[in-house]
Amino acid sequence: MTTKMAIGAKDIFRNQHRLIRFIEQSIRLCSNQSLKAAQQQQQQQQQLNKTQLDADFSISKSLNSEHWNAVPEPVEHDPDVGQQFYGNQLMVRLASPQQLQPKPDRDEDLIFGKQFTDHMLKIYYHKSLGGWQRPEITPLENLVMHPAAKVLHYAVELFEGMKAYRGVDGKIRIFRPNMNMNRMNLAAKRSGLPTFEGKEFIKCLSRLISIDSEWVPHTQAASLYIRPTLIGIDPTLGVASSDSALLYAILSPVGSYFKSDSSGAVSLLADPSYTRAWPGGVGNRKMGSNYAPTINVQKKADAKGLQQVLWLYGENHDLTEVGTMNIFMFFINDKGEKELITPPLNGLILPGITRDSILALARQWGQFKVTEGTFNMPRVCELLNQGRLLELFGTGTACLVSPINRIHYMNQDLYIPTMEQEKPVHETIRTALTDIQYGKVPHPWAVVIE
Repeated sequence: MTTKMAIGAKDIFRNQHRLIRFIEQSIRLCSNQSLKAAQQQQQQQQQLNKTQLDADFSISKSLNSEHWNAVPEPVEHDPDVGQQFYGNQLMVRLASPQQLQPKPDRDEDLIFGKQFTDHMLKIYYHKSLGGWQRPEITPLENLVMHPAAKVLHYAVELFEGMKAYRGVDGKIRIFRPNMNMNRMNLAAKRSGLPTFEGKEFIKCLSRLISIDSEWVPHTQAASLYIRPTLIGIDPTLGVASSDSALLYAILSPVGSYFKSDSSGAVSLLADPSYTRAWPGGVGNRKMGSNYAPTINVQKKADAKGLQQVLWLYGENHDLTEVGTMNIFMFFINDKGEKELITPPLNGLILPGITRDSILALARQWGQFKVTEGTFNMPRVCELLNQGRLLELFGTGTACLVSPINRIHYMNQDLYIPTMEQEKPVHETIRTALTDIQYGKVPHPWAVVIE
C-alpha cells in the first residue's frame, strides 16, 4: 500500500461516523428538501465547528503573557572558570570551494543526522590560559585531541538539540534558545565542565546559521538541526574536572527522526527490567552517558518490530520517557474531565523545551485540565480498559510530537486509540508549535536570525 493510499484509508476510517450521520440525515431530509440544501447546511456547520475550534486553541500574540515570558534563572559561574567569551570576538574562516559539502538533492528525502553543513563553531577553554578563548567559525573538519582526553575515557561531555526553521516569510528562526543554553550550563556544572554566557553563545550560533543559511530547508517537512556540544579534552587520566574543554556546534539538515507506521504513529516496548534513570542520577541532564546504555534495549525493541522504548521506573512501573522524548497522556479523569498529564521534573526525566512549551500552550487554551504528575502502567491499562484513555504521544525537539498507537507490555499488546480521535489534541499541539516555529504566528519564542 502506498503512503498516499494509507493516509487516505486513515482519513476514511476516521471520518466514517460522519459519513453515516450524513447519510441518515440525507434520507430523512430527501422527502422535504433537496440534497444540495442538506450539503450546504453540513458545510456551514463544519465551518462553524472549525471556527470554534480555532478560537478555542488560538495562540495569544501578547508578549506580556506569563506563560511566554518564563525565563530560566541565569547560571552562576564558579569563580575559577575565568574569562568568558563574547560574540563580538568571533573570528570567521570560510570554507574553500574544495571544502564545501555536497548538498542534498531534495529536502523531502533528508535522513536525520546523515549530512552536515559547510562550517562549524569552535570555542576552546584552557584554564591555564585564563579561561575561554576567542570563538571561531571554521570549515567543517575533524577534531584532533590527545588519546587520554577525558571525554574518551570518562564520558566528560554533554550536548544540546536545537533547530532552525525557514518560515513562510523566508526568515530563519530558532526556538527558545535561552532554554537550551540554561539546560546546557546546568549539565556543564554537573559534569565539572566550565560554564559560559548563553546569550553570547547564541550570538555565535546565529552567525554560523547565517553563513550556512542556504542549508536551512525550504520546506516545512524539514529543518536545520543544531548540535551544540561541550567536551572535556584535558589530556590526563584520572577522574577529575577537565582543565581544558571544547565547546562546538555542527549543523545538519534533517527530516523526520522516527520511523513510524503508515498512520504516522509509533509502537513501544515497555520492559520494566530496564531503567533509564534513577533518583540522584543525571537523567535530567543531556549527557551522552544517558544514551549509550539505551542502544541495546532499542535493538530488542527493533527485534520485536517496535519503533521505540517506553522507559519505566520503580515497582509501580511509572512512565518516565519514551525513546529520547518526554511523554504525555490525554485521558478522561475520575471526575469526568479531560486531562493532559506528563511526568513531573523529579530528576528522572529531561526538562524538555518542547514539553515546557506544550504545558504553557495548553494552560493558555484552558480547554482541559493540565497536570504534571506521576502515572504508571497499571493506570494506563485501567484507563484503556474503561475507554477513558484517549491519546499517548511523545514530544521533543527532534520529533516535535510523535503519536503512540501500541505498547508491548508484560507480553501483551496494548492498542492505544491515539489516531482514532475525531479532534486529536496531539495534532492541535503540533500545529500550534509549527505555526510559531515557521513564522505563521508572531511569537516571542521564535527568535529571528538576522
